[in-house]
Parts: sequence; structure tokens; C-alpha cells
Amino acid sequence: MELPISASGESLLFGLFIEYAKITAMRYIPFTHLPKILLLAFMIASCAWTAPGQQAELDPLTIDSIWQKANSKYDDARKALVQEVDRQANDGPFRPYWESLQKYQAPGWYEDAKFGIFIHWGLYSVPAFANEWYSRNMYEQGSPEFKHHVATYGPQSKFGYKDFIPMFKAEHFDARAWARLFREAGAKYVVPVAEHHDGFPMYASDLTDWCAGKMGPKRDVLGELAAAIRAEGLHFGASSHRAEHDWFFDGGRKFDSDVNDPRYAAFYGPAHPRFLRDGYDHNLIEDWTYVSPAFRDDWLARTAEIVQKYHPDVLYFDWWIGQPSFRDHVSRFAAFYYNQAAKSGTGVVINFKDHAFQENAATFDVERGQQTDIQPRHWQTDTSISNASWGYLPNDTYKSPTFIIHLLSDIVSKNGNLQLNVTPRPDGTIPEQEQEILREIGVWLKTNGEAIYGTKPWKSFGEGPTVVAGGAFHDTDTKPYTNEDFRFTTKGPVLYAIELGWPTDGRITIHSLSAEALGSTKVQSVSLLGSNEKITWEQEADGLHLQLPRQPPGKHAYAFRIPLQ
Repeated sequence: MELPISASGESLLFGLFIEYAKITAMRYIPFTHLPKILLLAFMIASCAWTAPGQQAELDPLTIDSIWQKANSKYDDARKALVQEVDRQANDGPFRPYWESLQKYQAPGWYEDAKFGIFIHWGLYSVPAFANEWYSRNMYEQGSPEFKHHVATYGPQSKFGYKDFIPMFKAEHFDARAWARLFREAGAKYVVPVAEHHDGFPMYASDLTDWCAGKMGPKRDVLGELAAAIRAEGLHFGASSHRAEHDWFFDGGRKFDSDVNDPRYAAFYGPAHPRFLRDGYDHNLIEDWTYVSPAFRDDWLARTAEIVQKYHPDVLYFDWWIGQPSFRDHVSRFAAFYYNQAAKSGTGVVINFKDHAFQENAATFDVERGQQTDIQPRHWQTDTSISNASWGYLPNDTYKSPTFIIHLLSDIVSKNGNLQLNVTPRPDGTIPEQEQEILREIGVWLKTNGEAIYGTKPWKSFGEGPTVVAGGAFHDTDTKPYTNEDFRFTTKGPVLYAIELGWPTDGRITIHSLSAEALGSTKVQSVSLLGSNEKITWEQEADGLHLQLPRQPPGKHAYAFRIPLQ
């Protein structure tokens, strides 16, 4: 039985063998040497062998060298891309330092768009268990994913995450059908995940063999979507979650799994042990995980490849580019991306989380959350149509159209966009219930889009008794809105008051529009979008009183058009 030797202990092990050999080579071994012999034998065993089910611990440099060797066939291509990034980062209106990058302004098309689609579709859609982090958690001993994997597929040494690749066929994937659906939903931009934390790019990469263009579907999924989305008149974006790949499979280092096999190092990545001081994922200032210069260059090259191949109008990044080791590479990429866009006359967007960017240098994103008030700079929320996951799950539960429309109205009133995620099946079809929700949102926007698209915040985001739970990961914590909750938007001299419920008695009062609150500004008229019926109104001391039609003109929320002068 061949047992693993710790690479970091090789020199010590060799020295112990020499010392042991000296003693045992003696013709006569004094009895007093026996304790020393036993101690040396124990130390040799401790260095050379690990306990059953436990892997020898490798130092970060050894781990990284194995990964670098596995990727060496693409060294020249990576180097060329990094050089091109640095050339373009210094050729245009921006430079790769934050004082220059803070001059960035989000393009008008993005600020007017308000509603976009996010797509999490990848190899994790095949096991379709728990959530899109199955790839990591199936190697976390004791987790539900670990237990499910062993029970369903066998031990990770025999069936690892890589073994899902042949099962990922995407046989019914139709990029044009997806794009039509997103246009019907009222979205103005679409952002597919180009590469998730699992390290399996959904495009034809020239920097790795492990990608959808060469394995699994053997299709350039991102390229097909880019063409189809643009053909529908929508803006195309892409998201990169590559940075997290540095450590994403570290659980597989702790036991007998295929993550430790050098043959698969190009896929599983460095898999460095995650080193967090307080255990909180988003406290990156206390994240001491090892990130090599080679991995940072790889991240830069892979991200630049997406730009060079597909020219996305939006680039969304997950949180870990905020880990301090990435800061220099992030600024270089941003200058490269912004300068390239400036040359083509295209307005582009970078979405970031937490403190990954200087706040003025890109567009802030709040994952699964909201803001409590109007923000001076444009921002975005991304959330999933699924209640449990960003990726496909069978028998999933979903947010209702009403919930999503209320969320959209609140976000837009506070100067933001909503990017709503969908979860396609591994065969390339979008679940029917998700399609129905999207189409119902589209019906509402067809009637009420005037109060959403191209609008700006008013002096107040709204009124009503419902208090929004602010911050990331709280989007489902806000209590249901009532017919006393309004959200305000404006377009020129017109104010839109979006009511988030329908009163049973047909009467409402908008307190923010009292004569005292408006001062010299006067209400000119009131109409209800989607209705031809006349709205009777009267401005009184406590607000603007409206008498509504007997029946609402639709469902979910109701937008009043109120010209002011």
C-alpha cells in the first residue's frame, strides 16, 4: 500500500532516515539507544504517513506549484492577455489607480433600464441539490451535501465534481428562446454567469481545457447568449465568480478525494485552505487566505478574455475580488475595461459588492437586499427568483410576481436597479413556473413601465407603514406591503405614485402630497395607468385624496400619474 508523503516534510523525513540508518548500522546497539530508535521510528512514521481518511497537509507554495504546472500549457496565452490588459489600462481616459477610476460615471442606458435578468446555469445544475454551492459543500465532511453525494454517487475519491461534466448535456438549450422570454419579461439587460466559483467557464475559453466549449455541452453558451440577447435589442452582460476558486474546493484537501489528484488540478484550482480570522465570509479585511501572484494573473487573464471575446456591457463580480490581495489587479482590470469601452463609445458597468471598489469607481450591488433610503449614486440589487438557491433545484419554491414587483418598485424609488436571477435545468430549459412569473412581470411592466423605466427618484422614496429591512441578505425579511404603502418616481414634471395594494373601499390618501408638503407646487391632474376611468381627487391638509374605480386595472401594484407644476 503506497502512503502519501508530505511534500513539506520531505527534508525532515530524509534527515530522520539518515540518523536512523546510522544507529541501526552499528554492529552492537547499546541498550541505552533503544528509546532513541523508537523515537526516530515514531517521528519517521509521523512525517511519512497520515491516519486513514486524513490527507497530508501541503504548504501553500507546493499546492500552488501543482496547480501552476497543471495549467502550464496556457502560460503564453495568459501572459499575452495580462500584457494587453496593462497596455490598454494605460491608454485612454482612465489609469489603473483609484484616483483616476473614481471619475467613472454609470451610463444612461443602465440607469434608465431598471430591470435586468441574471442567469445561474452551470455544472452545479446537474446534481441540483441544496444550492449552487454544491460543488464546494459536497467536499465539506458532515454537510448534507457531503452525505447526499456519498449516498447517491459514491465516495468523492471515486466520483468527484468533475464527473458531473459528461452528464451536463444542455440538449434543449435554445439561446433565442431564452432571449425572447427575457424581453417579454420587460428586462433591458441580461447577465449570464460566465464562470462560477466551481471553475467551469460556460464559454469556449482559450485558457483552459475545462470549459463548456470543450467538455460537457461542447457549446459556447456565453457566445450564443450574447448573440441572441443583442438580437432582441437587450444589453448583454456577464458575471465572473472566478476569484473564489482560489479556495473553493479546500474541503477536498482534508480527506481522500479527487481534489488531491494532480491530474485534476487544472480544474479544481489551488484549493488553498480558507483562512478567516472570525469565520465571516464578507469580513475580507480579516481574510488571510493565500492568493499567489500566479492566481491573480490567471484571474486577470480570464476576466480579460471574457471582455475580448464577448464585449459585455455589464461585468458583475462576486464579493471576493475585495480580498486585499486582488486590489492591484482589480484596478488594472477596471482601467482596461473602461478604456476599451471609451474607444468604442460604449457605456459599460462594473457591479461590485462590499468594499471591493472605491465607491465612485463602479456600481454598488446589494445581494438579496435593499436600501432604506434614496442613494446619491445609482446602485443595484441582485436576488433570485428562487427562495432557496441561485441554481436549479427540482421542486423549488419561488417568489411571487407581486413580491418581485413590489421589490422592483421600492428599489427604483431609491435610485436602483433590480437584477432578477433565473435557474435553468441542466438540459437547458427554464422551469415553467419561472417562465410564468417572468411573463406576469412583463404584463405589469407593459402597463406600468412608464412609472419605472427612465425615471428618477423624487425628494422622498415613498410613504406607508411598512418598514424595509435594509442591507444584504434581508430581501425576504420585509413584511408584506399594504395599500397605504406608496413608492414615488419622477420623469420630468410628472410624479408617479405606485400603490402597493388596492383599498377595499376605493379611497386612498397620499400624505406626501398635501398642500403644505408641496408648497408652491400644484397637482395638475391624476390618472391611473392602465385605466380609462376618471380619478376624482382633492388636495387637503392631510394629503391628496383619491376616489378610485370600483375595479383595479390589473394586479400587484397600481401606478398613478400625477403631473406637478
